[in-house]
Amino acid sequence: MDQVLEIDRVDLACAVNNAEHHTELNGATRLIVRRGQPFTINLHLQPGTHFHQGTNINLIATTGPEPSEDADTAVKFGLSKFMSKTRWSATAALPSENTVSLTVCSNPNAPIGLYQLTLDQGSGVSLGQFVLLFNPWCTRDSVYLANEAERQEYVLSQDGLIYRGKPKRITVLPWTFGQFEPDMLDICLTVLSKSLQHLQNPAQDCSDRRSPVYVTRVLSAMINSQDDKGVLVGNWSGKYEDGVRPTAWKDSCSILRQWYHQDCIGVEYGQCWVFSAVACTVSRALGIPCRVVTNYESAHDTNSNLLVECYYDEFAENLGDDSIWNFHVWVESWMTRPDLKLSYEGWQASDSTPQETSDGIYCCGPVPVRAIKEGDLTVKYDAPFVYAEVNADVVEYVTLRDGRHVKIDSSTTEVGQCISTKAVGNDEREDITHLYKYPEGSEEERLVFEKANHQNRLIQNEEDPGVHVKIKLTPDMMVGTDFDVYARVKNNTDAPKNCHLMFYAQAVSYNGKLGETCGLTELTEMNVKPTEGDKATLRLKYSEYGKAITQDRMIKLVALLVDIETKEFYKATKTIMLDSPSITITVPGEANVGQPLVVTVLLVNPLPEALENCVFSLHGANLTDGAPIIKEVGAVGPEEITTAELEFTPKASGIRKLVIDFHSDKLSNIQGYRNLVIGE
Repeated sequence: MDQVLEIDRVDLACAVNNAEHHTELNGATRLIVRRGQPFTINLHLQPGTHFHQGTNINLIATTGPEPSEDADTAVKFGLSKFMSKTRWSATAALPSENTVSLTVCSNPNAPIGLYQLTLDQGSGVSLGQFVLLFNPWCTRDSVYLANEAERQEYVLSQDGLIYRGKPKRITVLPWTFGQFEPDMLDICLTVLSKSLQHLQNPAQDCSDRRSPVYVTRVLSAMINSQDDKGVLVGNWSGKYEDGVRPTAWKDSCSILRQWYHQDCIGVEYGQCWVFSAVACTVSRALGIPCRVVTNYESAHDTNSNLLVECYYDEFAENLGDDSIWNFHVWVESWMTRPDLKLSYEGWQASDSTPQETSDGIYCCGPVPVRAIKEGDLTVKYDAPFVYAEVNADVVEYVTLRDGRHVKIDSSTTEVGQCISTKAVGNDEREDITHLYKYPEGSEEERLVFEKANHQNRLIQNEEDPGVHVKIKLTPDMMVGTDFDVYARVKNNTDAPKNCHLMFYAQAVSYNGKLGETCGLTELTEMNVKPTEGDKATLRLKYSEYGKAITQDRMIKLVALLVDIETKEFYKATKTIMLDSPSITITVPGEANVGQPLVVTVLLVNPLPEALENCVFSLHGANLTDGAPIIKEVGAVGPEEITTAELEFTPKASGIRKLVIDFHSDKLSNIQGYRNLVIGE
């Protein structure tokens, strides 16, 4: 007969267990453990109650609203002499006469979530609750990551860098993921519980949470609110008066808390890097190794033919649905793929930005990065769409007034450049383009393209046209200044060419959406002799582009050349990103936990006009109480220096990223950061 234990109190030993399970940054007020790894709790018995070795004790662990042994959301197990590595098990020890230490180990394939642990002795005695997470430290867990430095970066690091801009002008956005901040774990679990899958079948959803593939796919849908109670509302219109402009966000916690406290209604607004940063936070909070990835010149293929077909009118306005984003951001998560063939384990790409539907829902992935490189578009999930983002061919046409389409350009190398993520253990940029594609133009890359069953691929060996037009830039393009850009025409034929050149500038957002024209030359007639060239100069003035550009500070240059005799079109485009001023951060003395620290920040206004409503803000994981520290500095005159002092009290030791943001009426989206070593 099983012995009945009279328990006075239960000590979950949260501080010790959480430290051993790498969850101590969540605090020590609750038990948070990782699957497949033992944890120990202490049962303090009432006086007169004794436990004898060999006595049978049965434990029950349950999760979800409808626990079931068939669904692996309820499991009953007794004491063993040895811990099992493949199933739920427990051992007992007697550290004192009235204390029983139970060491429990979960199945490394158990569903993650909130569990209830019960001592089964008739009526059942609750021993407490614990949260079970994925375990990158456990070799039998499907998210196992062998390298400790990578685990520190992709699971435990609470801050990072997100790359934006253009391939030749890559900019860095410091971001605070904050997955261990107060309430974050509960909010991240709530994200799963608000999914369509959970609302339709909660029991099955909780059972399926054993799979990181399933959880990642749910997150790719839930981070956007397109067709569910997701976290963020996307907005690329440039009109954000009824919400928060996407460029204002600098951390995930503010977004997740707002979503949670407004009854899980989508937070306004996000764009691709915001969606991805929040997805990274939730993934790391749940124990899935995750990193944010930026793809430059990212294709949006709307008809799944692996071609980006751009149709322009005679004024170079895009008339089609396909587009190339200046950059696009998604996440990669590390896991095995037991649902696919071997060799497809490792990094899996998924995308929370709502672009196209998958199985009727706005989500994308996870898909093995290796499958994208090999052109295997048959694997789950959404391989053709991700393949096109990094490897689509581009064909451009001019639509004439009579309805005819004239091909003006094609490229097999434009899409998918400088694919970037933050390096492990430092603030350098790591180029991971080679993980997604073979070198452009290589035999392997073309073979893979053919393997991808591309029915309309371009012929690579077409002769280059005899006339070339290129756009050249000046090195100094600071926002607020006037500067020149150039269209150079070269005639590589043996006959003179009489051409018309249209050269203009247009504001553009990072996703390729065009805005107002902000620079235009008169229609220029060029008579170019054989083997010679000519050029046109376009002066970009702040008085014109300053009113047109968005927070992205991008301008698209277009040079359209028409051979008057043959009516052939030649086109060159280049998107530039204006330089922004830097923020200087000065830290006096040493930084220690619990001791107030004052930092001085400095910025020079580069504009020829005053800035109003200037504000510096400071944030960083474990540096503040979760909310940014704000310092208003009022107005700043043209080309004047503004400074401010901000005080904060570090909450935890270690290397922490201090991030400073500057915002004003005419100049915003300016960041600076500095790594601080916080002492005990």
